[in-house]
Amino acid sequence: MDKLKMHSLDLTAEKIRQIAELLPNCVTESRSEDGVVRQAIDFDQLRQELSDHIVEGPAERYRLDWPGKREAILTANAPIAKTLRPCREESVDFDTTKNLFIEGDNLDALKLLQETYLGKVKLIYIDPPYNTGNDFIYDDDFAEDGPAYLLRSNQKDEVGNRLIANTEANGRFHSDWASMLYARLRLARNLLRDDGAIFISIDDGEVATLREICDEVFGSANFIGTVIWQKVYAPKSTARHFSEDHDYIVVYSKDSELWKPNLLPRTEEQNADYKNPDNDPRGLWKASNLSARNFYSKGTYSITCPSGRIIDGPPKGRYWAISKEKLEELDSQGRVWWGLDRSNVPAPKIYFSEVRQGRVPQTLWTYEEVGHTQEAKKVLVDLMPFEDSASVFTTPKPVRLILRMLELATAKDDDSLILDFFAGSGTLAHAVMDANAKDGGNRRYVLVQLPEPSGDAVYQTISNIAKERAKRAGAKIRSAASLTSSDLDIGFRVLKIDTSNMQDVYYTPDETQQQNLLDHVDNIKPDRTPEDLLFQVLLDWGVDLASPIASESIGGKQVFFVDGNALAACFDTGLTDEFVKQMAERKPLRAVFRDASYNSDAAKINVEQIFKFYSPDTELKCL
Repeated sequence: MDKLKMHSLDLTAEKIRQIAELLPNCVTESRSEDGVVRQAIDFDQLRQELSDHIVEGPAERYRLDWPGKREAILTANAPIAKTLRPCREESVDFDTTKNLFIEGDNLDALKLLQETYLGKVKLIYIDPPYNTGNDFIYDDDFAEDGPAYLLRSNQKDEVGNRLIANTEANGRFHSDWASMLYARLRLARNLLRDDGAIFISIDDGEVATLREICDEVFGSANFIGTVIWQKVYAPKSTARHFSEDHDYIVVYSKDSELWKPNLLPRTEEQNADYKNPDNDPRGLWKASNLSARNFYSKGTYSITCPSGRIIDGPPKGRYWAISKEKLEELDSQGRVWWGLDRSNVPAPKIYFSEVRQGRVPQTLWTYEEVGHTQEAKKVLVDLMPFEDSASVFTTPKPVRLILRMLELATAKDDDSLILDFFAGSGTLAHAVMDANAKDGGNRRYVLVQLPEPSGDAVYQTISNIAKERAKRAGAKIRSAASLTSSDLDIGFRVLKIDTSNMQDVYYTPDETQQQNLLDHVDNIKPDRTPEDLLFQVLLDWGVDLASPIASESIGGKQVFFVDGNALAACFDTGLTDEFVKQMAERKPLRAVFRDASYNSDAAKINVEQIFKFYSPDTELKCL
């Protein structure tokens, strides 16, 4: 029973709790003057969180640190001037799908998704590059100062410059890997639902570092467990020391009090123990052991069997698990088994109908249960005609492995959103479609993959492999499923990270010349389409990027309607008062136009008044 506090609220402790919830990495342990170690705020870290430049601090405390950590915090917090451009020709079922495939750097993608999917992702699975000395290909240039980083991230899109190997000769071998992952995990945590969780694949090389990073990002109290996945089915005879037969999957929740894994289906072996030899009307049951090792003061009595046999007491060193009175009560209800000859040691019955209809997940996942790397590669190669499959994805993850995570962390009727920002060959997309086909669920995915070279002449980039796999896997799953095309979403909407749709203006007012003023009348880049502008609006307004989009012609102008009447957008020029009136009469929740859309200054001025009259609840914005 909880005790009353008998004191007023500890405001300091409450503020620390609130900071821990918002910024768990700013809470640490510190030794007070009286020598007691207690929870405290890392003010140096807090200052860094609230600063746009690197802050130094000498205070000694328990913390994880490495060269470049402060720069990683700065990198995660710094804004970017980029957007997502739709690519219909590479998409599948663009107008109806709820799935997204984002092509580009995942750090940029995570930043762009912050407003739209804040607190909405049920499950994140990532298989980040293992720090092996040759396959680490993300470089965020953490040595830059703040202004240089902002200049590069806002004005440049040189993806090729980010592809380098993190070799063991690099003096920042571990630090670069930690910085890369730290910045991305901080952003990923924001996207998780309060009852969401993240599963991260890793090997022995950095599992200890990953645990420390995740303890800081998610809070050590939200550590769920470390799964050992048996990834191979035969030992490697060429191993130098030990044959590495397993990888790890580190699991953290957003809030461990709210996240609970689903139970796994019971096995046939578990159910086989339940029988009903005495035709008990309660159904199948199995016998339990009446004796136990733990001391029980009422557990030393003698028992008289229905046959007349007398049992003096429990076996030596053991005790009856229930009292004599409880045993007699259960027997009177027919809940005790005495054996066919009615002279056995009594065994209380455990009824199948009363046991938990599932099994608690364990931390050891064998390849028989969830597959191995050879199985994963065979599935991929069977789907896709690689020119040289030996050089592509030497250690992909099996679909069955991801299906286990979906089984534990999502529900078919929850419309769960699942994110993988190291998409690789696209196993997660394959698994999500497979899971939905099996149970009729409505899970949806967001995949992010950098278009890095694949080493394959057919598909050229990793992102192309993932997209093609999603297409082929979806078609195969649909053909084998009993669901109709409207029930199973096998599509995906391709969005590509690019620079902002807005014109880049580098001139200060005193540098602007009169003859160049007309160049700045239109603030939209000339190569951008109306649909490009629409998706930047969706990002800025935090509207689901998978929302249904309809295009209509009103007064000869193209108007986009998103998610019914949730958003109306027109980016054509020459808009008149009459057109604006027709738009307002549709009463959209939000409406947006280009700043240079109107045929006159008067029409531009009248827009707000027209909407106030015909649709006063509409929120208006312009590009």
